[in-house]
Amino acid sequence: MTTTEKQNVSIPISSFLSDNENYLKQTAGIGVTFDVGLRKFDFLGTKIGLLYVNGLCDSNLIIHLLDEVIDTNDVESQRDNVTAILENRLIHQQVSKVKTMEEVLSSALSGLIIIFVEGEEEAFVIDVRSYPGRSPAEPDTEKVVRGARDGFVENIVMNTGLIRRRIRDSRLRHEIIKVGERSKTDICISYIQDVADPDLVRIIKQELTNIKIDGLTMADKAVEEFLVKQSINPYPLVRYTERPDVAANHILEGHVLIIVDTSPSVMITPTTFFHHVQHAEEFRQNPAVGTFLRWIRFIGIFFSLFLLPFWLAFVFDPSLLPDKFGFIGPNKTTNLPIFLQIILAEVGLEFLRMASIHTPTALSTSLGLIAAVLVGQIAIEVGLFVPEVILYSAISVIGTYATPSYELGLANKIAKIFIILLTAWLHEMGFIIGVTLLILFLVSIRSLQTPYLWPFLPFNGGALMKILIRPTISSMRERPSIVHPQNTKRLP
Repeated sequence: MTTTEKQNVSIPISSFLSDNENYLKQTAGIGVTFDVGLRKFDFLGTKIGLLYVNGLCDSNLIIHLLDEVIDTNDVESQRDNVTAILENRLIHQQVSKVKTMEEVLSSALSGLIIIFVEGEEEAFVIDVRSYPGRSPAEPDTEKVVRGARDGFVENIVMNTGLIRRRIRDSRLRHEIIKVGERSKTDICISYIQDVADPDLVRIIKQELTNIKIDGLTMADKAVEEFLVKQSINPYPLVRYTERPDVAANHILEGHVLIIVDTSPSVMITPTTFFHHVQHAEEFRQNPAVGTFLRWIRFIGIFFSLFLLPFWLAFVFDPSLLPDKFGFIGPNKTTNLPIFLQIILAEVGLEFLRMASIHTPTALSTSLGLIAAVLVGQIAIEVGLFVPEVILYSAISVIGTYATPSYELGLANKIAKIFIILLTAWLHEMGFIIGVTLLILFLVSIRSLQTPYLWPFLPFNGGALMKILIRPTISSMRERPSIVHPQNTKRLP
């Protein structure tokens, strides 16, 4: 039997400490791997073993526990019920017992410590986890002018605490599931018990339980691919957020969150297309300003998707333009076809985006200026591009960056290139066909059985109005029907 197979077998804890130590040497590598160890000492004449993993535990807390336990040898005379005395001396709020070596390994490799007692077939498990990580800070992709400056980190315990701080409801549930035969990644399902749809919670639990893989090194993104099974569909079917206030707001609406350990992003389910075009900044300003910001953002998203193919349609057939707009389009013969210039510009801008990501922060601004001023200007002077291609490509990219959801911005870029190619092939008819196919494709998408274009299709006038105009908080008396909440009222 291999080491992996032994770890998957539910072997009971032995009453002999030496047997447990031998098993751990074969499975956990005690004596070989430096960060896993078993510390043995005497407690009231009984052998006790402490199993730990360096780097995942709070050493100061462990030392404090050991001081309390060892000092008992000097003050305690009774030696009949050693286990009960030991349990009473473990001064920690989270102490439990396990009966199998599988539970021992799973707990120890999660950062908990295990205490074996000679003669007992149960072991104490104490939560002294202290994962390496950083302090909560404002996310780079979801900044606000006014509002909270904390953000999710890679520590799942800290992330659930940030949500609990905002929702102090006894009905808030954080359920943990371990996924991955080797990684045993902690995945938390967060929801409010009397608000979230029980069927949705059941489906998510079932999908997560059915994940069979050795490890989830890509954390939440790997979980997403198992959960929604979107295949080659580029449009995001879950929403990511790094802001605890955004996550808490969606929980109160009836959504279910999925928090994956080692990831600073939280998945919100279910979501529609319109969940990806809203930003926290809109709710940090008054409704009039929030509506203005929302519409500016809508215009930016629209330009990022349709501006270039729309302009290309007029380039191919200038007669479609009114006389007042006759200046639109190239005024001279170009060296390259216009549609090819657009494709080259899009590829070049992607090169620039990738380069800025992989460039040190101190140099990224300089890189952007060099690319924008030198490369763009020289490309126009040598006749590679016409000025309008650079102008509309820049506006399109700005609209992409104005899209709150990074995933939606990239998906729209793919859709834009598809429409550009159809427009180059069939001219204005290609543009119409491309837009129609895109809308039909979005209509066909389901995210965890949720229509992707709700409330536009199927139509819900009241919900659509709340998307077009940022509502006041006092007017949001009902939870969105798309999540099928058990309790539909937010305000009495």
